[in-house]
Amino acid sequence: MKRIRWSRIWDELWRLLLILVGAAVSGLGFSLFQAPYNIAAGGVSGIAILINHFTGWPISTMYLVMNIPLFVLGFFYLGRWRFLFSTAIAVVIFSASIGLADQFLPALLDSWPITDNILLSTIYAGLVGGIGGGLIYLAGATIGGTAIIGRIIQVKTGLSLSQIYLFVDGTIVLVAGIIFGWEIALYAVLTLLLSGQAADFVLEGPSRARTAMVITTKPEAITKALIAELGRGVSYWEAIGGYTGEVRTIVMCTIYRPQVGDLKRVVANHDPHAFVIIGTTQQALGEGFTELRKRG
Repeated sequence: MKRIRWSRIWDELWRLLLILVGAAVSGLGFSLFQAPYNIAAGGVSGIAILINHFTGWPISTMYLVMNIPLFVLGFFYLGRWRFLFSTAIAVVIFSASIGLADQFLPALLDSWPITDNILLSTIYAGLVGGIGGGLIYLAGATIGGTAIIGRIIQVKTGLSLSQIYLFVDGTIVLVAGIIFGWEIALYAVLTLLLSGQAADFVLEGPSRARTAMVITTKPEAITKALIAELGRGVSYWEAIGGYTGEVRTIVMCTIYRPQVGDLKRVVANHDPHAFVIIGTTQQALGEGFTELRKRG
């Protein structure tokens, strides 16, 4: 009898929770802030807004139906059952959230309206949608639609996803501009940009760390001072200057953002002639920072 891997079960349940919450948040944000103003910010949801304008067909139903052929393509090109299961859940919950919101929100918002400002709606459509999408991406799934098309094209052509999305979503926004007016198209572009930023923030988190590289002739003194005063590990190696041909030592240290001033002070005290490079580090995992966890 196989031993039950509880960690694997927990990971799958956590993935499922992220997908459910992410899809529900995205659907709610779409219904609250995007659909009322016809902000067709790309994707299958944008196409559904365009069709709804002419036919009156429910956006939630159209979104679900249009994703069915994309499921088939994704099944063969992007991971078979694991892909299909995760994406199908996200699409169904997203569609259901839109349908429920369309049914119950109007009466609720009559009593407690959120905003009738299209700029605020545009901003929050991007932020809320991006947060929901980021949770779904964090679970290793997609919300269907053009995300499936983009991944397939990327696999087949090697083009970057940003280029693919620019073309696919840009075409939808262009059509929306022709139908609803160019001001609405501009709002849609703003929603797209904010959505991408919000999704990246959810995926990568805030940048709390900085990595410093110090090129110096006094590596031992700087190393000891950084360890003693900042409590951070240090790595170093020798390098040869391309202009002078002289040997120098590169000292590398990853620190928290508030420690940048202390690091510069330490280096200045021990080697005022050192060359210091400090860069943003999106994530720092391991001893002294966020714990590096094994998944699966």
